[in-house]
Amino acid sequence: MRAKSLLIHNASQIITMHGNNEKPRTGEAMRDIGLIEGKGQIVAVIDGNIAGIGTETQIREMLKEAGIKIEELQVIDADGKTVMPGLVDPHTHIVFGGSREYELELRMNGATYLEILAKGGGILSSTRHTREASEDELARQTTERLDKFLKHGVTTVEAKSGYGLTLEDELKQLRVAKRLDAKHPVDIVSTFMAAHAVPPEYKEDPEAYITLIIEEMLPRVAQEQLAVFNDVFCEHGVFTVEQSERILEAGKKHGLIPKIHADEIEPMGGAELAAKVGAISADHLLKASDEGIHAMAEAGVVATLLPGTAFFLMAEYARARHMIDAGAAVALSTDRNPGSSPTENLQLIMNLAVLNMKMTPTEVITATTINAAHAIGMADRVGSLEVGKQADIVIMDVPNYQFLTYNFGVNHAHTVIKKGEVVVKGGQLCYGR
Repeated sequence: MRAKSLLIHNASQIITMHGNNEKPRTGEAMRDIGLIEGKGQIVAVIDGNIAGIGTETQIREMLKEAGIKIEELQVIDADGKTVMPGLVDPHTHIVFGGSREYELELRMNGATYLEILAKGGGILSSTRHTREASEDELARQTTERLDKFLKHGVTTVEAKSGYGLTLEDELKQLRVAKRLDAKHPVDIVSTFMAAHAVPPEYKEDPEAYITLIIEEMLPRVAQEQLAVFNDVFCEHGVFTVEQSERILEAGKKHGLIPKIHADEIEPMGGAELAAKVGAISADHLLKASDEGIHAMAEAGVVATLLPGTAFFLMAEYARARHMIDAGAAVALSTDRNPGSSPTENLQLIMNLAVLNMKMTPTEVITATTINAAHAIGMADRVGSLEVGKQADIVIMDVPNYQFLTYNFGVNHAHTVIKKGEVVVKGGQLCYGR
């Protein structure tokens, strides 16, 4: 068999996301998923890339012109199933030590997220565990999470630092992400986020910590090429709008693209700041103002929404319907983290977006494929099934795309293909075997 080359046939439906993908999709374009009724259509993968989608006659002719015999290719029967691009998760905090299950009981007894943070819980608890963990231990824990993502059909994730909050511990998190990107099937795009919280040792002098980020951390991250993006938690009690702008602008001087945790708990003007600094995305946005949403739409900032966090914190959801109607590009993510969204199930996030944010099934598919890819600068490689792109494909055990968000809380991923290699088969991991 020819390595990283295969044919997928007999699917009920094929979701290609084919179209104008130079920019994130907005408005009505978010409902165009490039749907092909699959019977009689074949997806051809050659040397790890999408080579074509067409009838058997068309594919045979294409292979003949390429000098490839069809008998050399693995054939996958997708009878009764739906073929679509590998899912993309554009906002996670997967590199961390420990867990925080005890906080759920605290919240059930009335404690708020900020109250738990003020008592040394929340991000600061994860910081202690992350600092204590070795690089190997962090890699082991993170690999387990990546495997769960992969089994749910996610083939690309963004991974943030932000639980080290010292120079060496932030570098440690980013080095783990880089190491796993090289060895794990899931592509990992890294984000530097030392501005996730003010560590305890700087509680009385947060400006000194900001100086550390700007003058020492950012130069090292850029020098070692450990991150593509620079993120900040712009929130009451964390970093102000003015402080966030300084950190993001400093990152730009080192070639790091701005991202921002914006308007999650209180309306802070984070969405407006995202537009001002030219952020690639603004994330959370539960409390974003109308003005901020329109500014993001005008500036082309992707609104990355995290309904799992609202669900887990029992908070109101971001106004996805308003954002889409206002012309903003929307992406979706798990926000996988140890405190406010401990899940690797992006399919569940799709369910929540339909049921609680009034997005349509097609908008949700766009938001977890091509728009999610745009939110992390990967749309030239992933997020759609188009000739020349990486063959990142998931075969969902559903008869049509509507069933994907109808049958909720279930992992529908049957077969996952990464760069032309089958890495999940029958719902079970098979990479490296």
